Amino acid sequence: MPDGLINLTVDGVPVSVAPGTLVIEAAKQAGVLVPHYCYHPGLPVAGVCRMCLVEIEKAPKLQIACATPVTEGMIVRTQSSQAKDARQSVLEFLLINHPLDCPICDQAGECELQDFVFQEGRAGTRYAEYPKRFNPVEDFGPDVLYVANRCILCTRCVRFMEDVAQEPVLNVSERGDRAYIGIHPDARLDHPWAGNVVDLCPVGSLLSKDFLHKARAWELDKSASVCTGCTQGCNVTLDVRDNVIVRVRPRPNLEVNRYFICDHGRMSYRWMNRGDRIEAPLVKQDGELRAVDWDEALDRARALLRGTRGRRGRGGAAVAIVSPKASTEALFLARRVLAGKEREHEWTGAFQVTMGEEAPLAGVPNLALRPERAPNVKGAELLGYTNGVSSALRVAQTAAVVLVLDEPDVPAHGAGALIYLGVTLPESARGADIVLPIANVAEEEGTFVNRDGRVQRYFPAKPAPGMARPAWWALGELLEAPDRPGSAAEAFDLLAGTVDAFAGLSYAALGVTGKGIGQGAGVPA
Repeated sequence: MPDGLINLTVDGVPVSVAPGTLVIEAAKQAGVLVPHYCYHPGLPVAGVCRMCLVEIEKAPKLQIACATPVTEGMIVRTQSSQAKDARQSVLEFLLINHPLDCPICDQAGECELQDFVFQEGRAGTRYAEYPKRFNPVEDFGPDVLYVANRCILCTRCVRFMEDVAQEPVLNVSERGDRAYIGIHPDARLDHPWAGNVVDLCPVGSLLSKDFLHKARAWELDKSASVCTGCTQGCNVTLDVRDNVIVRVRPRPNLEVNRYFICDHGRMSYRWMNRGDRIEAPLVKQDGELRAVDWDEALDRARALLRGTRGRRGRGGAAVAIVSPKASTEALFLARRVLAGKEREHEWTGAFQVTMGEEAPLAGVPNLALRPERAPNVKGAELLGYTNGVSSALRVAQTAAVVLVLDEPDVPAHGAGALIYLGVTLPESARGADIVLPIANVAEEEGTFVNRDGRVQRYFPAKPAPGMARPAWWALGELLEAPDRPGSAAEAFDLLAGTVDAFAGLSYAALGVTGKGIGQGAGVPA
């Protein structure tokens, strides 16, 4: 057993945890979820809901697991008759004043009150009336509604705004059965990270206006992804109904965003549902773009690339203008298509990134909405692309081939070939020789590298429309046959075996929380 650990038993299961660990967290190591409402691992302990009562041997009375640190030899019983009776009493007390809004409540199916009543509660109540009568809905801010009648006063929202956001605009107003969550009369819940109070609320008291009545929880398909809003690379879950993204929620990653995401990232999903998509490959015939199948489009693209390679040594060049929202695999393969295996061909690669204001979450170190509003700026830089397209645009005027990867501002070019890979077709790309339709981030899998050099995977949430395919596949098909990757995993492993900064990484080892790119690039592994 490692030195310095505390040994205890939870429901007969021996566990060893670090000193200072709370009983509620130690129980998780034993596979036991102690019911709770006010406790959240990302917030200061309040100990107000009394739902996590457990029996601890030799303690004179029941203890709350959320505020009791472990001790050596402690024996915890979460399912003793005394503990279960106490938790039933807490639930009965909460349900006295809770309305039967489940049929119309957005939280139904994800409600911790529903879950624990089903798991712990009694079949009926000893009370016949519902006495609470607050105003039905309060408007707290741009995206937050408050339904006071459903509130169980766990105070998670108050503690988030006070201790994490460090903008204390919420409080518990009044006392006893008249208590409710109040907001400062001169304030709005418009902090850049305020939307997290909706995620933190264990019941349907705090609601998102954006998600209101869009779907029931059991209708949603959920996929792990990475936020594309900035270089922080926050881990998120995409919720999909009928192949439409309807909600973005934070996914815990203690190394990147802990349990939170900013409102900019939360709301930046509608572009994933755009209907004006390129749904088939296009090639220029008689001066116009015409739809063809993938085989014909790829054959034409390969022929163009073969025809331009001989011209590069006589002053011609290859230029790649790429989006920093493209996957690391696509960026690598775009470079490889133009520069070859060992960069034996002259090429120039560049990207441009939209900038904004930084918005930190004050209570969490190294967590902010970053000024660079794209997820893969670091990945593009590690692969040799320069930030800024001015010089690349000048080269494009005389380039033998220009490849544009999902960048709407397609550069004007001379007599060379223009190959455009995109999700939609901007007006500036209508002069391309070949247009290849690609999937967006919600329709493919791949990786991004965040500002701290952490490589993180994202997963598909819905199918791509028409004949659109992942960018890594389309670019991989332009390589010689032996080098074409058959999956995103093969594309990444080809990258890791070629680019020093990614050495030692494998697609499978990244898991769902990612890994650092290694000491070679100055980032901890």
